Amino acid sequence: MDNQSGSTEFITLEPANLSRIASLCGPLNEHIHKLEQHFGVQIHCRGNAFSIRGETHSRKMASCLIKQLYDKADKELTMNDIHLNLQQNSLSDLLNAADSNILIKTRKKTIEARGKHQIEYVRNMSDFDLNLAVGPAGTGKTYLAMAKAVEVLEQGGVDKLVLVRPAVEAGERLGFLPGDLAQKIDPYLKPMYDALYEIIGFDKVNRLVEQAVIEVTPLAYMRGRSLNNSFIILDEAQNTSIEQMKMFLTRIGFGSKSVIAGDITQIDLPKAQVSGFVHALPLLEDIQGIAITYFNSKDVIRHPLVSKIVEAYEQHHPDA
Repeated sequence: MDNQSGSTEFITLEPANLSRIASLCGPLNEHIHKLEQHFGVQIHCRGNAFSIRGETHSRKMASCLIKQLYDKADKELTMNDIHLNLQQNSLSDLLNAADSNILIKTRKKTIEARGKHQIEYVRNMSDFDLNLAVGPAGTGKTYLAMAKAVEVLEQGGVDKLVLVRPAVEAGERLGFLPGDLAQKIDPYLKPMYDALYEIIGFDKVNRLVEQAVIEVTPLAYMRGRSLNNSFIILDEAQNTSIEQMKMFLTRIGFGSKSVIAGDITQIDLPKAQVSGFVHALPLLEDIQGIAITYFNSKDVIRHPLVSKIVEAYEQHHPDA
């Protein structure tokens, strides 16, 4: 087929089974060619790994149907089976099914988006180069962004991950910190390392950091840089100044994706200072190519008490 417009989606069919893959694809890949023709996409497969290139909705529908057919491929599928499944699954049925099972797949683990806001967020990270995520702690803003970044890196979509945090104390004065510069800033960056260790594994993270494939850095070190072919995540964005936020937004280079996550109820800046994240939200919301996902206390997926605590503060201290 000729190249299709749009982006590429990658799926991995589990469990890997060569006879089921052969049944899914059909003789000389005729089942795959039928799906390409029907949805207007381009499909390539290597083993149980499939890539689907095309417009967003077409890609999602083809991806969902491939997964459904693979579940039925323990028996030999015929072209009649393909026709029947194409007829039985309407556009809305396929889109609803695709939206109800949004997965981020890394080599170490698979992460499923839960709830409509997480699903919207993961979908936006696939479709937009710049994403902002707004909401309380525990809603998965940073973790899902880190998982998506790892997925894109492992699939060859970017060359490196750049994970950024402002070095702002959370409501307490820590005073002089001993050690060299790296040791001084390490406590601020530890939450990002913790997420990486869970998604990739301790040894792999350290190896990729040594190879400069993963870079974890304070926001101040971003000035003057332009990052191409990178997945850049700014965490705790509510603690940026207006100048810092503008600086970060202008670091994004060609072939890069960026996610900016923050909780506007937990700003640790001096009282008189305006948060660059809060300032940026209304400025960016109408720019084409930028997506903003809003989370609330109902999206909290930590210990059940955390959601109740967040709700209590929202009700009694709405400006806290």
